[in-house]
Amino acid sequence: MSTTICQVMGFVVSSLGFAGCIAATGIDMWSTQDLYDNPVTAVFQYQGLWRSCVRQSSGFTECRPYFTILGLPAMFQAVRALMIVGIVLGAIGLLVSIFALKCIRIGNMEDSAKANMTLTSGIMFIVAGLCAIAGVSVFANMLVTNFWMSTANMYQGSMQTIQTRYTFGSALFVGWVAGGLSLVGGVMMCIACRGLVPEETNYKAVSYNASGRNISYKTAPYKAGTGYESEAKSKKVSAYDDTVRSDDGKRSYPSKYDYV
Repeated sequence: MSTTICQVMGFVVSSLGFAGCIAATGIDMWSTQDLYDNPVTAVFQYQGLWRSCVRQSSGFTECRPYFTILGLPAMFQAVRALMIVGIVLGAIGLLVSIFALKCIRIGNMEDSAKANMTLTSGIMFIVAGLCAIAGVSVFANMLVTNFWMSTANMYQGSMQTIQTRYTFGSALFVGWVAGGLSLVGGVMMCIACRGLVPEETNYKAVSYNASGRNISYKTAPYKAGTGYESEAKSKKVSAYDDTVRSDDGKRSYPSKYDYV
């Protein structure tokens, strides 16, 4: 029962992490404009992995996709690749884990096959979670570097220049949580794999089939002998049975007077 609970909980947690990775990849708020120095502004900018958006004070929002691939920074493209790889591995792991659940029977699938499938899905979820965490962390490192470089340029020289700085968006926190859930769910699936492996026994059962007629065996002790003994025994018994008994029950033997 504990193995089934661990497997189901790992499946649920990994599914939540997979859904979180998809949501984090599609959210546009990976980086948002820092309003620390200018809290009152008519334009608010935020960027995602696929497009950048501008929201005006009137509530109108305009988003523009990135129409280039080679013009984007290499680290930015690496973040995209990591998130896509995490989603693909999570989708495959989710599909495999559905068929590996112990409560679902498909044909004559053995427990050893389910154990291997559970281990495979757990490893996929772990790798997917690591990809999501790595992608979000790389993007966060880029934001921190650009933030401090923009801050140094603002206060450089005699005149202070206003530059747009970007800070962490909500998608980063969603991606970190989703990657952690996928990682924890994958570990739980790997732990559940140990309980699904059938125990090996030291004795191997071997079945014997009689090739000829059916032979029945008695539990009584067997005494070796020949066919002559049984025949002699039967003759001896018949000889005793043919004898004449007296009135008092004692056996009488023939004498010479009986033939007179």
